Amino acid sequence: MYSANIRRLIQFRLDQADEAVRAARLLFDQHFLRDVVNRSYYGMFYAVLALLLTQQLGTSKHSGAISLFDREFVRPGIFTRELSAWLHEAFEMRLTADYAELAAVSSEEAQRVLHHAHAFISQARGYLNTLLADTSNAEDPETHA
Repeated sequence: MYSANIRRLIQFRLDQADEAVRAARLLFDQHFLRDVVNRSYYGMFYAVLALLLTQQLGTSKHSGAISLFDREFVRPGIFTRELSAWLHEAFEMRLTADYAELAAVSSEEAQRVLHHAHAFISQARGYLNTLLADTSNAEDPETHA
């Protein structure tokens, strides 16, 4: 069902998500809390882009990707509203941390968004692994024998 190129792009996006969260952990250890929020959010965002590839959807805007995630994955019940809330919160926190003057991020806020990003990516990866395995099996004539 999914071409080799789409599968590679999904894996690339998941690798980006993992790298962003690994960077966020390192930044947290060094107390760069605004940057933790940025990298945590981007980890979630890359996971969303991977998910949207399964629906042949994409957008150049972050808000558009979040809206598509809600429409395609949260409304149908594939992912919980809690995950959507985490994504929305991380997006808003990132905007504040990156652009607001005199914005501060507490250690607790940074730790929370990092934890949510890790859980979000883990759930997205689990869904994608199952989906891609199922479509791979459907395409493999050996599994239908």
